[in-house]
Amino acid sequence: MLKPEEVALFAAAREKLYSAAIGDVLDSMDLHRNFLLARIRPLTPDMVVVGKAAPVVVADGIGTGDRPAGKLLEALDSLSEGDVYITNGGSSEYALWGELLSTRATHLKAAGAVMNGYHRDTAGILSVGFPTFSWGAWAQDIRYRGVVVDWNVPIEVGGIPVRPGDIVFGDRDGVLVVPARLAEDVFRLALEKVETENKVRDAFRRGMPAVEAWDTYRVM
Repeated sequence: MLKPEEVALFAAAREKLYSAAIGDVLDSMDLHRNFLLARIRPLTPDMVVVGKAAPVVVADGIGTGDRPAGKLLEALDSLSEGDVYITNGGSSEYALWGELLSTRATHLKAAGAVMNGYHRDTAGILSVGFPTFSWGAWAQDIRYRGVVVDWNVPIEVGGIPVRPGDIVFGDRDGVLVVPARLAEDVFRLALEKVETENKVRDAFRRGMPAVEAWDTYRVM
């Protein structure tokens, strides 16, 4: 269960922040590799995901008769409030997420799913309204092609490290990962940055030159 301060943080981030502002703050802290692959996109432009990383390890292979996708169901059932199901993806191409998984995750109050690979059942996921980010839609099933081998362990997604409890934020411009130990400072600074950007926007509308705005606000 999320702590009250986490609920408040995620609500503020969902309402006021966007990936570029958070990424700029991380850059200012000399953390320059936080965005996942650009091809990981939301199903619809208005989808936003923010929550605690629940990493899942996927590998190519074939499961057993009663667990054709390996430990996928166990990993799904492990989700809790505010979790983001996030996978490294296999080396082959197949769907890693779908409607029934979204339905179960919604019941568990998970925050979203981020796939380094494809999703399927697009219409069903949209009917559930579960925030889902992936390479796009492709109906080819994970069964007979891939298995979940572990969960709640550190992974890499396209070379970006993701640890359990790190904060995942995604919108139409990309998905990034904020190390848990820095989350409070990063989101505080991002909120401050957005407030300053609003002042710059107003200054531009009044006719302030860009050079003067930079010298005044140090935000661009």
